[in-house]
Amino acid sequence: MMNYRYLGATGLKVSELCLGTMTFGRETSEADSHAMLDRFVDAGGNFIDTADVYTRGASETIIGAWLRNARRDDLVIATKVRFPMGDGPNEGGLGRKHILAGVDASLKRLQTDYIDLYQVHCWDPATPLLETLTTLDGLVRSGKVRYIGVSNFSGWQLQKALDMSHQLGLEPFVCLQPLYNLLDRSAEWELISVCRNEGLGVIPWSPLRGGWLTGKYRRGMAQPPAGTRIERASSEGWSEAWDVYNNEHTWNVIDGLLAVAEECGKAPAQVALNWVGNRPGVTAPIIGARTMEQLESNLGAVGWTMSDEQMARLTRVSDSRRPYPYDFIKGASVGR
Repeated sequence: MMNYRYLGATGLKVSELCLGTMTFGRETSEADSHAMLDRFVDAGGNFIDTADVYTRGASETIIGAWLRNARRDDLVIATKVRFPMGDGPNEGGLGRKHILAGVDASLKRLQTDYIDLYQVHCWDPATPLLETLTTLDGLVRSGKVRYIGVSNFSGWQLQKALDMSHQLGLEPFVCLQPLYNLLDRSAEWELISVCRNEGLGVIPWSPLRGGWLTGKYRRGMAQPPAGTRIERASSEGWSEAWDVYNNEHTWNVIDGLLAVAEECGKAPAQVALNWVGNRPGVTAPIIGARTMEQLESNLGAVGWTMSDEQMARLTRVSDSRRPYPYDFIKGASVGR
């Protein structure tokens, strides 16, 4: 069974793994999605993440149908708003009109009276930050939303939002959902430091980087296996595409991951998830699965620990040169 952790500085307890549902209604049928939700809860999971744009609302709809027979108050349901759901001029962004329409639509699809964690999906340069923050504050005060969070912000954007909320007495963001895994550690340069300083939880998305860290990919391969997410990512221009990660750094990280996995007697995906789940500041990595088999493997990431030496070895092999000013600051801090 999973342990529970507080989400940042809040009193909200969430499971140490969060179930991501981007595959629901896309690669995974409603029946299979419901079976995976049942299995996740059976394993002690209570934290479920979706977004209004996942399969244009289908993911939320599938979760809503499942929630009719679930113990709602035992669950922490998270969703997101920002990206367009239609072609209208106000069907996107973080303006008041779109957020208010978005939360009502999500509540209807989810068949619930409240959303535990409502997250802005990305920074919106076209909308004044104050408009976004006051609208979100109103949703918490109304009871439609319990907590608010953010995904895909830069360090200065997150700090500015937190400072404005504190200065004006508005409900602050309580967590960050960043890209973070053994192959993508730039969140450490600034974002995770902001979260740790300000008391935000961190719930990493793509902790296996679309499959790169599952053991399917080995040094010497010339292309991704047919039918894999990386093959699709490469053809559709997604950020985890083969050409983006087919480099020496990736293969060094995978070599190190495979070695530690063999030592631990665990699947590489379980080791990669265990590493990110135990990094400083992290509350719960978001696991995604297309099949029950993948979910079962991901659930095996908890309930055991690597040695300090194994954790340190993975941290060393996955480190990469930081750009300025992060390299300069890190160097100046040595010995202090």
